[in-house]
Amino acid sequence: MNYVLGIDGGGSKTVCVLMDETRQVISRGEAGASNYQSIGIDAARQSIEFAIMAATDKAIHITKPIKITAICLGLAGVGRAEDIEVVKGVVKELQNSEFLAINWALPAANIVICHDALIALVGGIANNVGIVTAAGTGSIVFGRNHQGVTKRVGGWGYILGDEGSAYKIAIAGVQAALKAYDGSGKQTSLIDIFKVYLELSSLETLVELIYQRGWGVTEIAALAEIVDLAAALGDEVANKIIDDAVEYLVTATATVIEQIFSDRPILEVVTTGSVWQGKSKMHERFSASLAKKFPQVKVMFPKHEPAYGAGLLALQKLSRGE
Repeated sequence: MNYVLGIDGGGSKTVCVLMDETRQVISRGEAGASNYQSIGIDAARQSIEFAIMAATDKAIHITKPIKITAICLGLAGVGRAEDIEVVKGVVKELQNSEFLAINWALPAANIVICHDALIALVGGIANNVGIVTAAGTGSIVFGRNHQGVTKRVGGWGYILGDEGSAYKIAIAGVQAALKAYDGSGKQTSLIDIFKVYLELSSLETLVELIYQRGWGVTEIAALAEIVDLAAALGDEVANKIIDDAVEYLVTATATVIEQIFSDRPILEVVTTGSVWQGKSKMHERFSASLAKKFPQVKVMFPKHEPAYGAGLLALQKLSRGE
């Protein structure tokens, strides 16, 4: 039996699934972040290696030996030709790892390296035609039509973009709370909610956490849950932040539809990422707003996780004999 590895590497975690030729997931492993643009190539390689190790160590008890004949790595921050070359080097190192109990039968043609938005699309729809609107720590909208033409909007990172993401929602929430605290902005329950949930004696302590204790993107993005809760409880300021995030994601999705689905077919938009799981009904707001522009579009939650989509892309390579 031949097996493939599907890897989803993001800014907060890395997931690896081991799949057989029938699309069955044999085992699954997780590790830390693997966006090499933000954590460096060595740390990213280590996370990928640990995720593969976690998945394959479990599988050894089920089937042995494990012969890997194709692999797909869908990684955040990988979109340029030079990025792909860097990741090819990582794969070569993995094949020589003394820690991975794998029989590698992996020709170069069976190594797929792509942006994590593509695997989110393929996993979410179980098809490679449609749109993924991803809003987690970061955000991106990515589409692929029947002709294989692709279009992305966003995905420029937390400094240059990522509107609609958990990070930008969190930053907007913190800024709104601080403005209310110093009297320059509208009053909001975010002040008290931040203090209660983070066990702060004063809102000023939040500034210390972020600046002096060196909170990174992931830690700050987690604060989006607090903004979401405030919105669900009816806070006007928090709801404006959520509405702004929805408006951006609707505009970005509409841009993809208009540019590569000009014939306006019935198509699926899969929503992935943490912001869609909140209590403020962000998913419902997004679906309703997009439906006003494109009634034929179906907004859905993912059928499978992105790592599964990576596995499917690896199997496609295998089945084509490329």
